[in-house]
Order: sequence, then C-alpha cells, then structure tokens
Amino acid sequence: MGGALVFWVGLVVAGLCVGALFTFKSMSDPTLWRTCSILTLSFCYLMWALTYLPQLHPIITPKRDDLRLEL
Repeated sequence: MGGALVFWVGLVVAGLCVGALFTFKSMSDPTLWRTCSILTLSFCYLMWALTYLPQLHPIITPKRDDLRLEL
C-alpha cells in the first residue's frame, strides 16, 4: 500500500467534495450544507492521513523487550 494510498484516498475525497458542490443545490440553505460537507470530508481525510502516515515511517523504531541472550 504505502504512500500511494494517501494520494488515491485524497483523490476520492476531492471527488466527493466536488460532488457535494452540485448535490445541495435544492436545499433550503445550500451554502451552509456545502460548507459543512466539504469541511467534514476534508478534516476526516486530514485526520486519517495524519494517523496513517506516521505508521509508515515512525520516528522511533519499536524495540522488542522479550529478546534475551541465552547464556
């Protein structure tokens, strides 16, 4: 998977945001609905990406404590 997944999910979210521009034309207050949906999609993507990317390249590598030298 790797870093390309972040790019592809970003394209899907961008497509959903563009779709939200045209979906809420018949609502009572379309600007409010568009703004809320685009902000929700973009912030959910941002939280997912900021959680996923540090798992790909951790700053501190995990160390196992159960390894022991046999004497």
